[in-house]
Amino acid sequence: MDDGIRVYLYGGQVTSWKNDHGEELLFVSSKVHNHLFGHKDLIEIILSMQFGTHGNLEQHGFARNRLWVIDDNPPPLPVNPAIKAFVDLILKPSDEDLKIWPHSFEFRLRVALGPLGDLSLTSRIRNTNTDGRPFSYTFAYHTYFSVSDISEVRVEGLETMDYLDNLKGKERFTEQGDAIVFESEVDKVYLSAPSKIAIIDHEKKRTFVLTKEGLPDAVVWNPWDKKAKAMQDFGDGEYKHMLCVEPAAVEKPITLKPGEEWKGRLALSAVPSSYCSGQLDPLKVLHG
Repeated sequence: MDDGIRVYLYGGQVTSWKNDHGEELLFVSSKVHNHLFGHKDLIEIILSMQFGTHGNLEQHGFARNRLWVIDDNPPPLPVNPAIKAFVDLILKPSDEDLKIWPHSFEFRLRVALGPLGDLSLTSRIRNTNTDGRPFSYTFAYHTYFSVSDISEVRVEGLETMDYLDNLKGKERFTEQGDAIVFESEVDKVYLSAPSKIAIIDHEKKRTFVLTKEGLPDAVVWNPWDKKAKAMQDFGDGEYKHMLCVEPAAVEKPITLKPGEEWKGRLALSAVPSSYCSGQLDPLKVLHG
């Protein structure tokens, strides 16, 4: 789509996002198998839509494993003169999809790049059932960030939040401490998370800022060493250089009646870190 971003129709995935210096901002595993082309390539499921876990659906849903098409005539979105370039994609269920999840829908995705290199994704899902049936689903932008060293990274904005710990049977806890730091495997779902979350990479002196709308939760994940070695599409030591923070709606599924539409949005920016006694300046990032 642009020199700073690469979008694949397979899965509606953003597979590359670079800054003005040509540095890759998204994590890409060297082990990932490209299912579309049948060979290993620098493709990773970076931003995939998790479309429910009903019946026999694949893990994380099927939207990430389908071929999307260019949407030449999408319903209009609010005009944003700051957008530098964008592409509209659409996914509709095939006959085979309807056999495993018997609901008709239109899933629209706009991927846009701003003048300062910020990346935004706007998703719209509409229930197009003609039989009066509602449907429910969960959703997440599966976002992998490239970091220098996971032990030098902290996440701010989720302090004092309640979370479900997937490593402890989804038991509910309250986050303690000033920020989230990483010393072992993490797989948590933060509930009713704030609209802005910051990932601070001390070594690269770079901060990722996530701004989310319509997505109440946030998943934080890093497999650490043991699980990374057991994953076929993940290098043994690559956990040190990635962090997954994904805005989501997972605790309470979204329900749409026929004709209803849901919209969710994620905006990502990478900015130089601002420090004050080793802390991120929250006025400049979290409260923008």
